Formats: sequence, C-alpha cells, structure tokens
Amino acid sequence: MDKMQTFLQRKNIVISARRYGIDALGAMAQGLFCSLLIGTIIQTLGQQLGLPFLTDVGTFAKAMSAPAMAIAIGYALQAPPLVLFSLAAVGQAANAMGGAGGPLAVLFIAIIAAELGKAASKETKVDILVTPSATILSGVALAYLIAPPIGALADSFGTLINRTTMLQPFWMGIAVSVLVGIALTLPISSAAICHTLGLVGLAGGAAVAGCCAQMVGFAVMSFRENRWGGLVSQGLGTSMLQMPNIVKNPRIWIPPTLASAITGPIATCLFKLEMNGAPINSGMGTCGFCGQIGVWTGWLAPSEMAVSKVGAAAVSPTAMHWAGLFLVCFILPAALSVIFCKLLRKIGWIKEGDLTLN
Repeated sequence: MDKMQTFLQRKNIVISARRYGIDALGAMAQGLFCSLLIGTIIQTLGQQLGLPFLTDVGTFAKAMSAPAMAIAIGYALQAPPLVLFSLAAVGQAANAMGGAGGPLAVLFIAIIAAELGKAASKETKVDILVTPSATILSGVALAYLIAPPIGALADSFGTLINRTTMLQPFWMGIAVSVLVGIALTLPISSAAICHTLGLVGLAGGAAVAGCCAQMVGFAVMSFRENRWGGLVSQGLGTSMLQMPNIVKNPRIWIPPTLASAITGPIATCLFKLEMNGAPINSGMGTCGFCGQIGVWTGWLAPSEMAVSKVGAAAVSPTAMHWAGLFLVCFILPAALSVIFCKLLRKIGWIKEGDLTLN
C-alpha cells in the first residue's frame, strides 16, 4: 500500500472528488467554451451576415469540441505533454462512441486515460512511443467499452428533464432554475452539466433563468459593498466569487435562490423562454452574455441537440421574445434579489460586510 501511495504521489495522480468533480469538470467547460460555444457564435454571425468565411470558422471550431474537452481535462489533471496531446484522439473516440451523451463519456474516459498515461509516462527509455500508446489505446478501448452506456444514460436523463419540463413547466421550471443556479455558484461547472445533459428548450430556458438570478442577483444586492467592480465581476463573470462569503454566512444565498425559484416558472410558463442554442449556453447565465447569445442563436438557427430533443425550429423573435429575455435575465433577478436582501438585512440575517468580496 505504501509503495502504491508513493508511486501515485510521484506520478501526481490525486484521486479526489475535487480533482475530478471540480477541476476536471471546470476545465471541460472551458474546452467547450473555446470550441463549441465560440464556434456557434461565430457560425451564427457568419450565417446572419452572409459571410461564408465566418461560417466555416465556426464549423471548424465546433468540430473540435471533443478533443478540446479531453485536452482541457488533461490540463486540469496536470498531465505531461505526451499524455496531454494524446488525449485529443481519446476525446474524439469517446464523444463519437457516446452519441448524444458523448460529453459525459469524454469526462470519465479522458480522466481515466490521462491518469493511466501519467502512470506510464517516463517509465521507459522509449517514452515517445510508450506514453502516447498507453494513453490512446486505453482511452479508445474504454470508449468502445463504456462510452455507449454512459452516453445513453446521460442522454436519457437529459431527455427526461427536457420532456418533464415541457409537461410540468411550473414545477420543473422551479426545480431546474434553482438547481442549475446553485450549481453555477458552487465551484463546479453548471455549463458542463447542462451540455452533458443536453438541456435545451424550456428546460434550457429555466436553467438560463436560474444562472442569471444568481449572477445578477449577487451583483446587484452586493453593490453597496462592492460597487462597480463587483457588479461587473459577478454580473459578467461569475457569482462563484461569493462562495467564501456563503461559507461564512449561508443566508446570503437566500435572495438570489428565491429569485431563481420565481423567474424559473415565469420563463417556462409565461414567456415560454426556450434556449435552443448550444446546450452549454444554458449553464452560462450572464457570463459574457453567453446565456442570452444562446437564446438568440437558438431563435435564428436551433442547434442539432435542440432539434433532436425538443423538435426546435427557427423563429423570428417578436417583442414578446425580447421582453421575456430581458425581464427573466436582468430586470426581475435584480429587483427580486434586492427586495429579498433588504428584508434579510432588516431582520439581521445579512449584515454589513457579509457580501464584500476580498
């Protein structure tokens, strides 16, 4: 046992929930952002502006989403270069074999292949051959073996959420909005979760509402403490910045979470707000306005995931579409969070300085 622990320590193989569930998942979301998400935005701009070059650029970027995810995961696991570069093939194989639920397969398989590659790294004099072979062979073998069931499980669960939200938009609007919003503020990746589960349509709209409630809510209700810098960093960056304060006083999480419980069903029941762009947008909120861009691209050109899961079709956005988007994403989260925060300040649950960012 001691020899094994020494070996794992020497190889920088840390088996922990944080390394795999937070670091790797967060990096996976960044890989998706730099391929699928930015590619979707560029492709949509090219299509709407009639610029074939931009359309092609977006298509090329989207095609690289699986390798980008796997390499990002390897980077988070601090894989050496030969392992890191070999993960491109592993990601492509896992995503292809996993089908619609491929991203979850990429997450599991890339982690295992990266750790096996790290274990083999620099153990022989022909490392240039052994390390890439160990990484790619193990990863592709796992893709053949476990990617299909993992992908099917993720796809089925995501489909269940999407369809249940269509059947029960009020209650599922609350559940999806609150849970995905909480995931966004926690040190895990709501964007990767939404992409993995393929949350689109009304479920995607509820997820966008929940994420916006957290980001806009914390940004606005903490304005007296953090001023404009805090408004921008939380509103356009991430509400995760408040996690140290949440640990100290969990009650500060109540206002934006209550706001998400209200805006979620408003999105699904009143405005029928659908997020039919790339599923990763469902978990982005107002970060770089990616959630809103996802809704917009979904109106103009629904993603393949949205078409297959909820039968999405292109629409010409009306004033009602735009009103719903701005109310759900910006106006209501800000107003509701401020009101709830003032009430909690009055009864002493939130005190001066509780929301101050370090």
